[in-house]
Amino acid sequence: MATPISAVIFDIGNVLINWNPEHYFDRTYGEERRKALFETVDLHGMNIRVDKGEHFTSVIEETIEMHPDWALEIKAWHDDWIQLASPAIPHSVRLRDALRAKGIPVFALTNFGVETFEIARAEYPFLEEFDRKYVSGHMAVIKPDPQIYAILEEDCALDPESLLFADDRPENIEAAAARGWQTHLFEHPQGWADRLVAEGLLTKEEAA
Repeated sequence: MATPISAVIFDIGNVLINWNPEHYFDRTYGEERRKALFETVDLHGMNIRVDKGEHFTSVIEETIEMHPDWALEIKAWHDDWIQLASPAIPHSVRLRDALRAKGIPVFALTNFGVETFEIARAEYPFLEEFDRKYVSGHMAVIKPDPQIYAILEEDCALDPESLLFADDRPENIEAAAARGWQTHLFEHPQGWADRLVAEGLLTKEEAA
């Protein structure tokens, strides 16, 4: 029998807000140029550096210096960043709010840069509304490194087996499960809603 849940933990990207930079570049520059861009410039690697705590603008500028032929597109990752991280996923936000309304502690555990999280907070005020926020840029470590989960455990002082964690990336879920966390691989909000109902945390009406 599973340990009763003491806190529910949400990833943010692709759980509470969409994160698909390729869609933005397809819309803006066309699929062919986007493919060439992503084959030439390690934009996701660039983003990992930011998520680990390096300064957003500095990393962008350094990447432009390395790839001057792609300066316009790389700069767009910076200047139009909020368009890469949009729109919000309203059903997921409602689920988070329903849990909090019932007094269930809700945390965020997210790979996010210091500066990019500030941009996101300005666009999405609901990102303020967690009982605890664990943002990788401030922690200088990203999922699925076991250290980021250990930091959360030590800070909240809850039994790892009492934590229920939703994330869209299998490797992040596997790392949490290896520490004893209860986990949910997020594929769509309804699946997450069904899980929360199955756990007895929300009623079907509350999870709608």
